[in-house]
Amino acid sequence: MHTHPPDWFAPLVSLLGREKVSGTADIIAAHSADKWSASHPPDAVVFAESTADVSAVLTFASQRGIPVTTRGAGVGYVGGCVPVHGGIALSVMRMNRILGMHPEDGVAIAQPGVITRDLQDAARALGWEYPPDPASLKECSIGGNIATNAGGPRCLKYGVTRSYVLGLEVVLADGRVLRTGGRLHKNKTGFDLIGLLTGSEGLLGVITEATLRLIPKPASRAMLAAIFPEFSMAATAVQAILNAGHLPSALEITDTFTLEAARKRLGSEVFPPGKAHLIVEIDGRPAAVASELEELHQLLTDLGAGFIERAPDEASCERIWQLRREFSYSLRDTGLTKLNEDIVVPRSKLVELVEFAKRLQAETGIPVACFGHAGDGNIHTNLMVGDYQDPAVKQLADHALDLLFNWVLENGGAITGEHGVGLAKKRWVRQALGEISYAVHQSLKQALDPNDILNPGKFL
Repeated sequence: MHTHPPDWFAPLVSLLGREKVSGTADIIAAHSADKWSASHPPDAVVFAESTADVSAVLTFASQRGIPVTTRGAGVGYVGGCVPVHGGIALSVMRMNRILGMHPEDGVAIAQPGVITRDLQDAARALGWEYPPDPASLKECSIGGNIATNAGGPRCLKYGVTRSYVLGLEVVLADGRVLRTGGRLHKNKTGFDLIGLLTGSEGLLGVITEATLRLIPKPASRAMLAAIFPEFSMAATAVQAILNAGHLPSALEITDTFTLEAARKRLGSEVFPPGKAHLIVEIDGRPAAVASELEELHQLLTDLGAGFIERAPDEASCERIWQLRREFSYSLRDTGLTKLNEDIVVPRSKLVELVEFAKRLQAETGIPVACFGHAGDGNIHTNLMVGDYQDPAVKQLADHALDLLFNWVLENGGAITGEHGVGLAKKRWVRQALGEISYAVHQSLKQALDPNDILNPGKFL
């Protein structure tokens, strides 16, 4: 902690008021890191309560060249909200109101600090649905979801956060307030600024309000959970399900290492023997769901599933999802540090990815656990390392990540599908984007944030 607050601290307090600005050690510490290993203290934390507050902070900061790093709930996985250059950590968590639920327009209007689960609950109470469902939905914020273009298991059928953002209010680096889009489900006026800002990781502006698309809540859902003797059989099943004309709301695959860890945590009887686990979720009208469940059960049986559990209703579906959410915790129980890489490969490369993960494990001695969204090729590839702070362990882990990311890029994949680049993947971003695309990113950054005050030190 700094012994002396910076000389701009007092003017910032008089601008916003004592209750919105803090420099105390505990608040500074709480705003220094996210779920990743990197940490750096800001010089001050601002708790914005309105768009006017955010605009005032950015006007103030741009005039003085003070770095501003925006922060939502702080549950990111890549160090995206770590204020590496100090300055101001701008928290939007007090801006946590749902401003309107409008099923007649199929939209919700929310401030950036609204917790994702709360928005979903508000939509469901009206018989509507906000589909994006990142695993952290009980604690992550809508602003953070938009900043990272968050995904989740259901994007196979419903799309990622970007598909649900219809309008944004964004404060630009110089304090100007931009409104783009609105309540319309179609709007082709001008450039797609919403697409530019969604997934921009706090580098181009601060989201202060979002108009989000809602869909009618499907009346019914059901699931099958199957265990296969070999991973390759489960991967073949993924293609077979889609080729047969099914579009599940979720299609999740799990490898042997993760299954073993889950058996240790939850008891071996929870998952019968087999080397791969596949979850298929469907939703829609009750009669359609019931008949599709029969078809899929038969299909999985024909494809060699050794065990199939049926979940024909909401409660039994939730039980299977609860088990699925335990996978992360099961990996943590191994006592190893989980480097959770959210890589994406073309769907046809699933088996090759897992074969590569096995080779990587053999070559580096680092166990690799793969599970995730098989339907869209977004497989969370978890490197299970010892103490990541230990320089020798870190060096080996980074070498393994080099091998992994190089393989992914050579095979037409992406180094991040959901979590973003942040600090964790900064080293690989030029290679991942390509030189020309990287240069275009820099031009856009320069145009919108010429003094580089917004989340500096990250991937550009």
